[in-house]
Amino acid sequence: MLTPTRYAHPDAIVSTDWLAGHLSDPNLRIFDCTTYLRYEAGTGRPYRVESGREDYGKGHVPGAAFLDLQGELSDGTSRYSFMMPPLEELAARFAERGIGNGLRVVLYARKTPQWATRIWWMLRAVGWDHVAILDGGIDKWEAEGRPTETGERRYPSASFTARPRPGLFVGKDEVAGAIGDAQTCTINALSSELHKGDNPRYGRPGRVPGSVNVPAAALLDSDSLAFKTPEEATQLFQAVGADRSKSMLLYCGGGIAATLDAFLLYQLGYTDIAVYDASMSEWAKDESLPIERG
Repeated sequence: MLTPTRYAHPDAIVSTDWLAGHLSDPNLRIFDCTTYLRYEAGTGRPYRVESGREDYGKGHVPGAAFLDLQGELSDGTSRYSFMMPPLEELAARFAERGIGNGLRVVLYARKTPQWATRIWWMLRAVGWDHVAILDGGIDKWEAEGRPTETGERRYPSASFTARPRPGLFVGKDEVAGAIGDAQTCTINALSSELHKGDNPRYGRPGRVPGSVNVPAAALLDSDSLAFKTPEEATQLFQAVGADRSKSMLLYCGGGIAATLDAFLLYQLGYTDIAVYDASMSEWAKDESLPIERG
């Protein structure tokens, strides 16, 4: 496999320089997508979900609005956090928040871009491609001394034409059916500790049998939080056998970190990519499903 020297979809990544030069664009919609996971022991749940809205109010990219992933965009009836609502319903929610025809969207988050890539993947699922991730997020923006503003912004609602793409999110049946399939590469985006089964955060410790590990954090520069180069990302995926001829099936703890891996695979030219929505939050607790350790 040839190693790409540039990303396949450079329009889906914007730099802080680019964003600074386009803040006054009337057709640009910028969103802070920050969410925090507060890990808790002895509660029977892997973490407590906390919206990043408070930190957004204290300082954000000028003109940016806020998207609350769990509170506004997820299926509130599910027992699992962050689950996808019906696609047509999701499209309507995006429209209410100002995403729509003729507009371009830039997403960012604090501490990790995985919250932005999750909403990017959700937008792709409803057929919206005019969306980019801010490389390095607000952490890089602030480190460069760029301006921020406080308070809250909200965009007027927009007209959103949904073109749903079934198959970008899958469930446990598809994951179980792919075990042992030589044409599918199942990738765990969680840490090595969780992949090996050294931490029982989600229930039964371990991983989907036969899956390989590319931690989402490994795809970022540890200092700037910017994406690693195409060459570096390619090496990480090639090392675990993620060949472009195979289907890529990604999972993590709750369908969040997996979208960061999905974003980089997309940028490397992979086309057959799916994310297991409930991920280990479901798999580790279902005793009927196999699990592997070590």
